[in-house]
Amino acid sequence: MTRVKTNRRMVLAFTVAAIFSASAFTATAQDKPAAAPAAAAAATKPAPKPSAAVLADPLLKAMREELDRSREHLKMDNVPAPYYIEYRLADVNQYDAEAVFGALRTDSHVHARSIRVVVRVGDYKQDSYYGPGVGVVDFAPLEDDEAALRRGLWLTTDRAYKIANEALASKKALLSQFTGEAQYEDFAKAEPFESLLPIVNLNAEPDTWKKAIVACTALYTTDPKLESLSGTMRFRAVNQYLVNTEGTSTRQGYALYYIGLAGETQASDGMQLGRSPYFVAASTAELPAPASLLDKTKEMLKTLSALREAPTVEEDYRGPVLFSNDAGTDILQDMVGDNLLGIRPKPGDSARTAGEFSSNYKSRVLPNFMTVTDDPTLKSFGGVTLVGNYVFDDEGVRVAPVEVIKEGILANYLVGRMPIRDFPASNGHGRAAPGQPPSPEIGTLIFKSKNPVSAADLKAKLIAMCKDNGNPYGYYVETLSGVNPRLLYRVYVSDGHQELVRGGEFNELDTRTLRNNLVAAGDDLLVSNREGAVPTTVIAPSILFDELEVKRTDKKNAKLPEYPAPDISPAK
Repeated sequence: MTRVKTNRRMVLAFTVAAIFSASAFTATAQDKPAAAPAAAAAATKPAPKPSAAVLADPLLKAMREELDRSREHLKMDNVPAPYYIEYRLADVNQYDAEAVFGALRTDSHVHARSIRVVVRVGDYKQDSYYGPGVGVVDFAPLEDDEAALRRGLWLTTDRAYKIANEALASKKALLSQFTGEAQYEDFAKAEPFESLLPIVNLNAEPDTWKKAIVACTALYTTDPKLESLSGTMRFRAVNQYLVNTEGTSTRQGYALYYIGLAGETQASDGMQLGRSPYFVAASTAELPAPASLLDKTKEMLKTLSALREAPTVEEDYRGPVLFSNDAGTDILQDMVGDNLLGIRPKPGDSARTAGEFSSNYKSRVLPNFMTVTDDPTLKSFGGVTLVGNYVFDDEGVRVAPVEVIKEGILANYLVGRMPIRDFPASNGHGRAAPGQPPSPEIGTLIFKSKNPVSAADLKAKLIAMCKDNGNPYGYYVETLSGVNPRLLYRVYVSDGHQELVRGGEFNELDTRTLRNNLVAAGDDLLVSNREGAVPTTVIAPSILFDELEVKRTDKKNAKLPEYPAPDISPAK
């Protein structure tokens, strides 16, 4: 079963974000020679010759040949030669359209290629990957013109090399402020390999889906109190090509199909209310058909109308709260998934990672009935194709399943080729959007309970706990916006009926509460395919907390419009 969730827009960018990336020291390192003789010898060791299959691809052939030429000739006087060079080319083919109030507002098709060149000076232990030294990005020719591509790579490599040497000097100056030895290397070694997967193309008729979102947003005429109604279509195919001086040559791609809806209205007291379901799939066949999408829009408008009339959360509540599997994927991604990423902290920071689980390695972060695995090798689950599937990451490392939490205990982090304490090697989770530097990211994150409970039993357990606590009702969360409820229901102890309410938010819903107050999980695992800088998937069940605080939002209500909307009756 696929899921509908809160919309988060993703914008493709072909520029490099300056990231802070340097060795973490408990105190910091002294300057060292650029490369010891042994390291220099290793850096100049010839890479394996590319196979005939690599040379048969015009892009990889041009990248490989120019890389080998750079490896042989790139050297400035009195400056160390690079020990590592990487070329990554991204071919992006994307259709975008947005409809508002029954008419197209934007409609575009973009086909672009970017090249990102990383030149590392120094050695694996300490190198120039810092500040502007994280790489140089430029556009690449759209045609498979080997000469044009090689010329672009040559100029970009030259710039990256000069920047790398400046970055290494700046990095050494920064690290000289500290004392002590580095706890890990700057860059993890990886075994070279070749893997050429089929080129991915878009398989869709954009006009069909443009008409669908226009028809959906034309339903604004059914509710004069709607203040906005929009639909978005975004289909893209991305093919990534990677070569490096270690000898790795890879080609891998994915296609992603996104349809989003968004509606907003106001209650009579001015409270702003919204819904923004969206659908992400690996093919249009797994998206709701246009007729089904129209029905889902009607359902969204019905809930917006119900929210306008719903009572507000007036009192502070403390007691059991049940989250649907839809809401559960958001909570678990936000509070667990983001904190499993092995992102290196700033120099001088003794923490293991930059996330909230930085000091939780080999300690409990979830109840002992929960186990979490990241398995990007999984292609489908419950009949749904998983967009978080990939074979190797964007740093040229093969991926394998990683059990990150075992019976509540944090056993692993998801890391790329930038090591962190106790994790000197990549486990294949260095991922990157086109043109961007790689960073640790999930692939397909799966949450499973050792003792799963049916949906009916979870509701019965919610009511029983409320009865024991003397609460006249508990709360059920159907959907979230961030980590606050959009569709929130009171579940009454007397007969189990549900009442929609508005204006509620959670207080003190954090990783500590998740660890200590999560008491049960369902057997209703839901696939949540997600769009983002890179596609990911979260698979999670309904979850029940024995105690959470729900309070009325302190956000000030907006003023109602000063005069009515234009007449939407048909023209005579």
